Amino acid sequence: MPPSVAHMQARAAAWPLLAGTAALALVACATRTPPTAGTNLVTAASCAALMDQDLGGARVTAASFVAPVAAAGAQPAMPSYCKVSARVLPKLNFEVRLPANWNGKLHYSGGGGFNGAIPPVDASALNQGYVDVSSDSGHTGPGIDASFADGDPLALRLFSELSVPTVTAAAKSITRSTYGKEPTRSYFEGCSNGGREGLMTALRFPTLFDGVIAKAPARYFIGAGENYQRTARALRDLPGGTLSPAKLKTVSDAVLAKCDALDGVADGLIANVAACKFDVTTLRCPSGGDEGNACLSDPQLKVFTTLTSRMTGGPGTPYVTSFPPFAFYGQESATGSWGSWLLGSPSITGQFTESMVRHLLSTDPNVDWVSFDYKANAPIVRAMANEIDVDDPDLLPFKSTGGKLILWHGASDMAVPLQATIDYYGAVAKTVGGQAAADSFMRFYVAPGVLHCRGGAGADQTTQLLPALDAWVTQSTAPADLASQKTDASGAIAFSRPLCRYPSVARYKGSGNVNDAANYACAAS
Repeated sequence: MPPSVAHMQARAAAWPLLAGTAALALVACATRTPPTAGTNLVTAASCAALMDQDLGGARVTAASFVAPVAAAGAQPAMPSYCKVSARVLPKLNFEVRLPANWNGKLHYSGGGGFNGAIPPVDASALNQGYVDVSSDSGHTGPGIDASFADGDPLALRLFSELSVPTVTAAAKSITRSTYGKEPTRSYFEGCSNGGREGLMTALRFPTLFDGVIAKAPARYFIGAGENYQRTARALRDLPGGTLSPAKLKTVSDAVLAKCDALDGVADGLIANVAACKFDVTTLRCPSGGDEGNACLSDPQLKVFTTLTSRMTGGPGTPYVTSFPPFAFYGQESATGSWGSWLLGSPSITGQFTESMVRHLLSTDPNVDWVSFDYKANAPIVRAMANEIDVDDPDLLPFKSTGGKLILWHGASDMAVPLQATIDYYGAVAKTVGGQAAADSFMRFYVAPGVLHCRGGAGADQTTQLLPALDAWVTQSTAPADLASQKTDASGAIAFSRPLCRYPSVARYKGSGNVNDAANYACAAS
């Protein structure tokens, strides 16, 4: 059963639930520049000495020294480090990975979905010498399961906003105990729910991190559920609306045929996404019925127009007045794209929303989530949206105290619309005083052809975001255009592309290897 609306509206009253640990997190927010005396080394002996210690409100439950691992195929090399497992009572579990040769800084890796598991070590951050931290956000379970919140307001508060500051405070204490000093700089990086966690922390705990990397931020949980429900209803209520892999390929091929070459080269990627104006009704079967895989029936077109139209509200709308649409970017038929996330039976987004409705928005664990009436349940919907979602663009406190923000989003994301981050970027810029003010602390990069966080035909990997953020914070060197790449099964680079500052796009220069980022330039769309 979800927490009461009254409890959700009295958020401050929940602070004592953490028995002082959350208050400790707030103390940790007070400064970003701790003392620098101490060492930058950790040994097997100093690692083992952490076992069973109580540090920063957490009990260390395991501490082991991990030997370095050489690169193997697509797997990166891993330096030696001390792996520390710890718990903040009653059930907030986390890991701190302390490199043998520390660079003096901390990197927090965000989670995904409803969390429920500790993400693995970030090899890139560890290789750069960062202490790497991640948590399960206060519960254990599948990432699409919201049942952790049943009758447990603390578990919900930890998930929504408190786990990151609480774990960060404890991780800094463990770091200080190991090296004799706290990090000089602290950064957060996460994708999907991890991106939401990053934005939530910048919004509600603006001095906790020096910089945040929010990738494909799932900043709408409650609103996204209402949008996913709309798609599920269209599939349920439109006989013949099901879209087969062959039908999706017809759409992908048509989108690429219209928009692929807008960036100067037909390479299977649509870089100029803003210029791609694809009208799916051009694929209508002449009779409106299902006449084979080369066209779409009227029910199938209705499903697509539902997906790609903005969800608008009016009087009595319980959540937001609109929700951003998905768009056509030529990856509709890619493995792990629309078929599995949005149109499958069951779809990933459907399973996610079903659990959210049953455990966060309704008192009936067997409610039909597709028929759930958001308007009739407006009070709890609004309360949950206020608790979990990030719609407030007021990042002035984060900006005014020196925080830096990097946004990243895959253009072909089928779980979180690219438009959702475009909208937030614009809203933040307006709130902080215009584009020039936004440019002083915020960057936004769009990765063409990339699905949700990774995958797709696009260049979905980059190691440049964290170094760029660190240089911005420590040297006042603002990030410019970056680069990303696609690797094959062996780990070799298959091709590279520029990662352009929004709203510029990568354009082929007209000569040279089309697989080399050096032969592209970032230009106006």
